[in-house]
Amino acid sequence: MESRIAEEARNREGEEVEEEEEEEALWNKETVPRVMKIVSTCSKIHQRDLISLLLVSPFLHHTLISHPSLWLVIDLHEMNNAGNRLIAALSLPRYHNVKHINLEFAQDIEDKHLEILKSKCADNLQNLESLNLNGCQKISDNGVEVITSICLNLKAFSIYWNVRVTDAGIKHLIKNCKRITDLNLSGCKNITDQSLHLIASNYRDLESLNITRCVKVTDGGLQQILLKCSSLQSLNLYALSGFTDEAYKKISLLTHLTFLDLCGAQNLTDDGLCSIANCKKLVSLNLTWCIRVTDMGVKAIAESCSSLELLSLFGIVGVTDNCLEALSKRCSNTITTLDVNGCIGIKRRTREEILQLFPNLKCFKVHS
Repeated sequence: MESRIAEEARNREGEEVEEEEEEEALWNKETVPRVMKIVSTCSKIHQRDLISLLLVSPFLHHTLISHPSLWLVIDLHEMNNAGNRLIAALSLPRYHNVKHINLEFAQDIEDKHLEILKSKCADNLQNLESLNLNGCQKISDNGVEVITSICLNLKAFSIYWNVRVTDAGIKHLIKNCKRITDLNLSGCKNITDQSLHLIASNYRDLESLNITRCVKVTDGGLQQILLKCSSLQSLNLYALSGFTDEAYKKISLLTHLTFLDLCGAQNLTDDGLCSIANCKKLVSLNLTWCIRVTDMGVKAIAESCSSLELLSLFGIVGVTDNCLEALSKRCSNTITTLDVNGCIGIKRRTREEILQLFPNLKCFKVHS
């Protein structure tokens, strides 16, 4: 009797194992392909979600790891202990072909972490194309030298809000990385004309440049950029009040320009803006607090820039309803964002009145 009971128990146990194996096989056969289909067609899936999927099952873990195209991004933005996390990630085989690293406002990353990367993981950064060090204020010129010396294929480099980086750091960048097309130096207040001269001479194919609040640069440095970087599509000169029309007029040389931010350009006159109107492909133009501009300059923009979608005239007291009528004639179907707050010369400023002129308008306020 006891042997029969034991045998039946073994049979039941065997049946349960078989059922579990069948369920796992079915899960692997049906569910995993569905997950992979979602992952492969959803290019914007967050890296942290992708990592979470690794824990679902060994089979899914193996399948995900075997797809190199899923592991081209390391995103540690706003994360603590980012330096050590980055080193650990780059030590994993799946990140050996990483192309984009985002460390924006990541905590605790310093030059020493970049030095460790150079000594241990340099081969894994050969294909890196984009590096975001925005807000990483512990990185210095030395750190820039170290990381750029192993990321020779960088195309996009961003180091917003870093007062430790100087012209020496930019010199290292230019020496090591020859393919930069997107450069963000916003808030790097110790950058001078020397850097702009180097950028202009070495990055002729530059497409995007942000020098917001680089307060030590002057007309001379900016003019070199405008004369030599003719491929620029995006130029951000936000909060730089020292430039004059002598430089602004040369923006007209940028025939491919689609984005231009001149917020706070206190010396920009109608003459300068009339020259900028030659940038006929402009889509976004920020003239906030360009206090010397009047209807004349805005009308020139209206006449030439028929693709304009965003325009901010915030705080300009010298513009009137006349400039809006001119804009409406040429750009009524394209403009979706228009900010005329603080423009006391414009009397027709209610939502209904503005919509009559620009029926596709969706945003009435750029600045909060």
